[in-house]
Amino acid sequence: MDLGRLEYLQALVTEFQVTESSEAKEQVLANLANFAYDPKNYEYLRQLQVLDLFLDALTEDNETLVEFAIGGLCNLCLDKTNKDYILEANGVQPIINCLSSSNEETVMSAVTTLMYLTTPQSRPQITALPVVECMLRFSLSTNRRLSNLAVVFLEDYCTPVQVEEARSLSKHTAVGIPLPKD
Repeated sequence: MDLGRLEYLQALVTEFQVTESSEAKEQVLANLANFAYDPKNYEYLRQLQVLDLFLDALTEDNETLVEFAIGGLCNLCLDKTNKDYILEANGVQPIINCLSSSNEETVMSAVTTLMYLTTPQSRPQITALPVVECMLRFSLSTNRRLSNLAVVFLEDYCTPVQVEEARSLSKHTAVGIPLPKD
């Protein structure tokens, strides 16, 4: 069964790499993101360099590919080996960039992924002022899921001083990162 699983995942990765169809790419990335839910697949996904595939897809112009890629990373980063890999591959900045997506699911996955990726080493980048300002804006969103997630981020991952600094700055600056569309 396991060899069959590896072969199936390999076939998906190959299809993603060779297909010209953006619909096919979206379907394959959605499948890979779903396989990333199951810890049984982590080793295979690492072996097939799916983490790199997801990280690379974060910079695609196709919003659907970005949504599935960040969803896959969100699923994978619960595992310490995957988390370390994403951090070492400089994955935090492209994930932070997903916060400016107009796609709600992409933004929710990005916030969640940043929380999962927070370590003493990554915390300064993940809780940098622009990110905290962004979370303050998200905490005011009419979307309850997004506002609740942002509040958890602010309360559990930021210091009161960081939140206060971001609050005072946002009073004096133009809003940078727009809220996702509902």
